[in-house]
Amino acid sequence: MKKKLILRSVKNLMLMVVGCGMFGLAFNLFLQPHNINVGGVSGIGQLLLHLTGFGSVAMWAVLINVPLFLISIKGVGREFFAGSLLGMALSNLAVQGFSGVAAPQIDPLLASLYGGLLCGAGLGLVFVTGASTGGMDIVGRLLRPTFPNFPIGRILMCIDIITVALAGLVFRDLNTTLYSAVTLYVVGIAIDGVVYGLDYSTVALIISDAYEAISRAISEQLDRGVTILDGHGYYSGQEKKVILSAIKKRQAAELKQLVMDIDPHAFIILQESHQVLGEGFKRYSKNDL
Repeated sequence: MKKKLILRSVKNLMLMVVGCGMFGLAFNLFLQPHNINVGGVSGIGQLLLHLTGFGSVAMWAVLINVPLFLISIKGVGREFFAGSLLGMALSNLAVQGFSGVAAPQIDPLLASLYGGLLCGAGLGLVFVTGASTGGMDIVGRLLRPTFPNFPIGRILMCIDIITVALAGLVFRDLNTTLYSAVTLYVVGIAIDGVVYGLDYSTVALIISDAYEAISRAISEQLDRGVTILDGHGYYSGQEKKVILSAIKKRQAAELKQLVMDIDPHAFIILQESHQVLGEGFKRYSKNDL
């Protein structure tokens, strides 16, 4: 048990380092050179740096994060709080550390697209560990239980819209707001893609007279649970048995071959399903994104 905990901690730390590194690269290579604002604390720091001409984006981000962390001490779990504190430190170190990297000379639209993709993927890796990079990520996490039907990427995107709108006023350039809005949208999509994209399963509905043999094969060969439903054919009027089974996405091809080998005339419906919870799959946690 202790070994598993250590391995999970090492894995999460590696994901956080890689994710924060991707965020820092995206910020310095694509976003900052074009005044593209990604929202959040880093986005606010970018605006404050431009207005005051003092410090750095990382410095302002740390100053803003301190009160936010103090407010959230009782609102989030200790594990999330500690992870987010580490994520905040790593992300700001990455932003500061990569600040000297030479940015490529590319079109601002390409910068907003690729910067948003790299930034969102990096943040998604951090979120997968159950932590965040602090700031508005903490606010989004606190709001998540209140709005359970909204993906975390969409919640953060709504929070960041105000910052992006202010960017156009601060830099006195409407293009800045428009490019930042594109980046913000791509970031949200990339976050959800990383956080939720690895958590898809397949639900199979199979109609066959050989339902007993198929059910046995699914249980023994695929090691998946099976539920037999009662069905009724509308046209034929015959009673039918319907097999319901949730499988891993990678098992879909094996399932189809298995069913066809037993009954070539079987009727199969495969539907992608998000977040299958229960035995053999992920367990539900109130802290889930």
